[in-house]
Amino acid sequence: MKKVMIVDDEILIRENMRSCVDWEKEGFHYCGDAPDGEIALPLIEEWMPDILITDIKMPFMDGLELAAIVRKQMPAVKVIIMSGHDEFRYAQNAIRLGVEDYCLKPISASELVELLHKVGRKIDEERQRLKSQTVTKERLLADLCGGLIGTSEAIETAKDLSIPLSARYYVVAIFDIRSAEAADSQEPRVMNGLREALDRQLGAGIDRLSFVRSRTELVVIFKGGSAEGMADGLRGIGTEIRAELAARFGCDIYTGVGSVQGRIQGIHVSYLEAEEDKYIARLKQQNTAALRGSDDMAPMGVLLDRAAFLDFLKVGSPAQMEAFVRNFARELQPLVWTSSSYGFYLLNDLTLEAFRAAKQTFRTGVDPSDSIGRLQQAIKQVATWEDSLRYLGGLLLELWQWRSEAADKYGDIIKSVKDYINCQYNNDQLSLKVIAQHVRISPSHLSKVFSQETGQTLTEYLTQVRIGKAMELLKTTRRKSFEIAFDVGYNDPHYFSNLFKKITGMTTKEYRNQGVSEVKDHPKQPEGRMA
Repeated sequence: MKKVMIVDDEILIRENMRSCVDWEKEGFHYCGDAPDGEIALPLIEEWMPDILITDIKMPFMDGLELAAIVRKQMPAVKVIIMSGHDEFRYAQNAIRLGVEDYCLKPISASELVELLHKVGRKIDEERQRLKSQTVTKERLLADLCGGLIGTSEAIETAKDLSIPLSARYYVVAIFDIRSAEAADSQEPRVMNGLREALDRQLGAGIDRLSFVRSRTELVVIFKGGSAEGMADGLRGIGTEIRAELAARFGCDIYTGVGSVQGRIQGIHVSYLEAEEDKYIARLKQQNTAALRGSDDMAPMGVLLDRAAFLDFLKVGSPAQMEAFVRNFARELQPLVWTSSSYGFYLLNDLTLEAFRAAKQTFRTGVDPSDSIGRLQQAIKQVATWEDSLRYLGGLLLELWQWRSEAADKYGDIIKSVKDYINCQYNNDQLSLKVIAQHVRISPSHLSKVFSQETGQTLTEYLTQVRIGKAMELLKTTRRKSFEIAFDVGYNDPHYFSNLFKKITGMTTKEYRNQGVSEVKDHPKQPEGRMA
């Protein structure tokens, strides 16, 4: 219901307007009144009415002065000027200030209701227009993937946009189209073909939401009711779709798939994993293409047991490493490294697969591009079988370092982040980027780690701290609502009031009054006695 406030220096006018309308029945909430503009202003800042009805001629601060301040500081509030003076110059000044309407006293109950509904419809139209301009399906899904929106806001926005967002599990995949023709006219056809292929390839019980991130990239959020069903239904989907589109359009697709997540904020985590997976998948495909196109691949029967290497990566130890590597690399002994590139491609492919597994298992924040580039240069220096053994041992040791760091470092990072937020919550410039700089890791990795370790996004935790501090100030001080908003880091009092109501279920005034009533209901006990 839209909130209405009345300002008039005549108490009979205020009481008559308050009692002559069945506010709730008409779809409005009468939040209060005031005798003049000076008294009204702090109440307006606290109550945040949607419609303000004010007399013109009042002592201390008249209606035109009040309207000018409200229009400047709270432009969303609709102002109706009311006066008993039938003079055109008042109407001119009111119109110049941008008020919604101008009416003469006395005004009947039916006229007042008609006027309120007229202004109410305009508010609804503006809100709907603003929502359609600022929030679209693509924007919502992009914000979810980017970790820029909290769970409750995402659910509410999805409901407004009629998007079926809620599910038990989510997985994000990124499809990057690489057209052989490299023609702009080809890309829309391939993108439509990609969507059709997704519909055909999806397993039972899996739905999808998607948005185009760039001219050649489609981001898909898969939804389902079973984690196992999601994993099975999406297994190999990138390979199958790539083969279909290559046959139809002569193009290639690089695909990255994130992990299955059980919360809406986990969409961001899965998206970051999909980005990393896509990067490694692209390198693997390029490596495979180079392997097939080379003329010096004589010993094509040489294969490596990648599954065994990945299992050892996860559970092996340095003490077991030498024996494992010698046994694992026996197939490489016949290679003549100086005359054939086949060994390079085998080690490169194994390295990329190991990086993919390590990123998924150890949840590291290391940028894979730097490490992979350095290791590819090291592979090029392999000239003998013994060199290959040393390379494989070095690869294991490097990825085990990730394993070791993942096991013990996140607790300190999360504590440092929470301590920093609890000290800096009143800074309205506090952001993911600022916090990431403080703990010295990348913003994307911090967002991912914080979500995984705490079960909530950084934004949700920051909001929790700020609203908690606001609740404390409302109970322990007499500071006005707009002052408390600034105290806890919100430079927009209207946004703060709406957020407080959404989280606590009460307005700031209702919450403060609840505290007062609780004290009245529980009188102070004599000293030395417990209540």
